Amino acid sequence: MIDQVLQHPDFWKYVSIPLVAAFVGWSTNWVAVKLTFLPLEFIGWKPFLGWQGIIPSKASKMAETFMDSTMSRLGTLPEVFEHMEPEKISAHIVRSLDPRMDEITDEIMLETNPVLWENLLGLVRDRVYERVRERLPHLVENLVSEIGENVEEVVDLKHMIVNRLVSDKVLLNRLFLESGSAEFKFIIRSGFYFGFLFGLVQLAVWIFFPLWWILPVFGLLVGLATNWIALNLIFRPLEPKKMGPFTLQGLFLKRQKEVAGVWCHIVTREILTLRALTHSMLSGPKSERSHSLIKKHIKPIVDEAVGVIRPVAQVAVGLENFARIKEKVGEKALDVSADPFDNHIFIEDRAIVVEGFMRERMESLPPAQFQDLLRPCFQEDEFKLILVGGVLGALAGIAQLVLVFGV
Repeated sequence: MIDQVLQHPDFWKYVSIPLVAAFVGWSTNWVAVKLTFLPLEFIGWKPFLGWQGIIPSKASKMAETFMDSTMSRLGTLPEVFEHMEPEKISAHIVRSLDPRMDEITDEIMLETNPVLWENLLGLVRDRVYERVRERLPHLVENLVSEIGENVEEVVDLKHMIVNRLVSDKVLLNRLFLESGSAEFKFIIRSGFYFGFLFGLVQLAVWIFFPLWWILPVFGLLVGLATNWIALNLIFRPLEPKKMGPFTLQGLFLKRQKEVAGVWCHIVTREILTLRALTHSMLSGPKSERSHSLIKKHIKPIVDEAVGVIRPVAQVAVGLENFARIKEKVGEKALDVSADPFDNHIFIEDRAIVVEGFMRERMESLPPAQFQDLLRPCFQEDEFKLILVGGVLGALAGIAQLVLVFGV
């Protein structure tokens, strides 16, 4: 009986049916994953003929979804800033600027009143330097404290994050690719297995009903179904369900702790960083308010420093030049504000602390909220990916019909 089956003239043609179906399932799912993220920019002729990766094409919407549905659950901006430990930020700023204070003082005084400054005794200038360094820690501490109390007034967090992700589509892709790496691999592999199973059914139907349209139709079904099934296995069921000795839950949801680690590491190193907050504060939509705060807290240092030379200053400086010195100090403070945050080690230390608290929040999210991390990248234009899979499957069925069976 086995010999008869093996010697049947169409044996290898029949064997090819489930194998081709497996290949169709694998390849269409692979294409679906690639088309989700690539290309980064539109290729083709707009508006109908061409393609851009779903995530890059919806970059602004994806970034806003990330901000509204994810970051809002992991911590408010005041909480994030508080976990960055403002007292350590103050101390770091002082440590960074202290070695440069003499140079900065010279620069300001030489620009505003060079004659007075150059004619002062070295001992007097040293006293000015000393007074500036004495006052700096207190002024910086007060400044950072007030920023912390009003951080939402000086930083537009949504604008900062959305701009970052929209301008860097590679980073936006990585948020999904790295956190969902296991799921994307499953989608591709499962296409092969489900395609093979569909192919066995297709084989049985073909043996009894060798109609020309069977192969293209089953190719279409394989391309449509394998992607749809894989997506549902990733996110369903939401809650763990016991079925005999087995516990069923969506694959992505089972990896909540692992995903939280990957996700929070990327966010705290490349998106919500102390350097990014500083940049937003100094040049973002709310920068005018932060500029005012910086000047308000730094200008008093002029009163302290000039107090050392007040008898001379009253004559040589005058009220107009005194105001000019204060304004120059404020401008210089803005110029050097970002410098302390170029220290990679300090930024990494703050990131580690923030990552810890955000990860704890993420690990405790209920499944319905946790799935929102990865689900949006499939929900956007999901039907297009499934349709593309179906079309490719149908084409593969036609090719098999013509090349293998010679119909």
